[in-house]
Amino acid sequence: MSDTDVAATGGIPAGLDAARPDPGDGGPDMIQLLTPEGVRIPNSDYDRYLEDLTPDDLRGLYRDLVLVRRLDAEGWSLQRQGELGLWPSLLGQEAAQVGSGRALKPQDHCFPTYREHGVAWCRGVDPLSPLLMWRGVTNGGWDPAEHNFHLYTIVIGSQALHATGYAMGVTKDGRVGTGDPERDTAVIAYFGDGASSQGDVNEAFVFAASYNAPLVFFCQNNQWAISEPVSRQTRIPLYQRARGFGFPGVRVDGNDVLACLALTRHNLDEARSGNGPLFIEAFTYRMGAHTTADDPTKYRFSAEVERWKHRDPILRYKTWLAREGHADSAYFEQVDKEADEFAAELRQRCVTTPDPGGETMWEHVYSQPHPVMEAEKAAYDDYIASFEEEN
Repeated sequence: MSDTDVAATGGIPAGLDAARPDPGDGGPDMIQLLTPEGVRIPNSDYDRYLEDLTPDDLRGLYRDLVLVRRLDAEGWSLQRQGELGLWPSLLGQEAAQVGSGRALKPQDHCFPTYREHGVAWCRGVDPLSPLLMWRGVTNGGWDPAEHNFHLYTIVIGSQALHATGYAMGVTKDGRVGTGDPERDTAVIAYFGDGASSQGDVNEAFVFAASYNAPLVFFCQNNQWAISEPVSRQTRIPLYQRARGFGFPGVRVDGNDVLACLALTRHNLDEARSGNGPLFIEAFTYRMGAHTTADDPTKYRFSAEVERWKHRDPILRYKTWLAREGHADSAYFEQVDKEADEFAAELRQRCVTTPDPGGETMWEHVYSQPHPVMEAEKAAYDDYIASFEEEN
């Protein structure tokens, strides 16, 4: 295929989904507070949700973005070196995750997919935990009750139902709309554009609306459900789907950490006040592969990726911080140095973590002793003991 053929279809070769529309800039309804060039856009509806941020807070968001991206890069490298079985990258989606993750209050509950490494970071989960899960040496990696951050969900979309049920329980516990900021609780459910086509997610919409659940559905629209573009899944923008279920939806620039923080704060406040559910579509882009088992060059082309590189969430935020005098080159160098040290320590901890014994596979399957588990473990113990007797 000639360069002319590629150019004529906007970088997508003719004959291979050439008619697929460019996702563009998100359209006029997208909430954006920071342009890709790092220019701040005033917004009378959402600026107030950022007024409490100190310069330290603003610098902290940059640190979050950089360290989360470095965590992701280490996960990718470790998998390629045979240390992990699989790794789902979040490259390009850092602002959506950090912005929404930092909007949560301690009492809120989060139900992730399998890609929310940035949200896990914001909730205080040990960054080693996701690595060990994909290394296959833990049964989940962390205690959900410790951080109000539930376990990664591999079954696409099922966490939306889990979150809805939990949010319904929060209402029955009387922890919504009391006016007590330390008591009122919201739930947030993360999923991708592909999961929005799943029956579980749409059933969650129905139940959440019917029971007025204090729940924010946070959809990271990264434009690709593995190899299928979002344009094949829906004829309208994803955020508009919420209207059909009877609750509001809004689109935010998922590469704008300030907009994601402000908008998620607003929606969580609404949910805690009893005005849920609500839907946020974070309009972003998956810069890497779906997982390390995926080859995106089979279904998308470099021209599209290059366009999105100019909307990089970290670069735009760094530009704004420097322009406003909130951070200088010394600070950025300090964060880079910390990221190097963080990565080295994380890698060392990962590769030196011992494999668990086989007997641990029966732990935490049921909350109480179970006869089937006990019988299976006894059989396993006898099997292992038989090798010792032969020796």
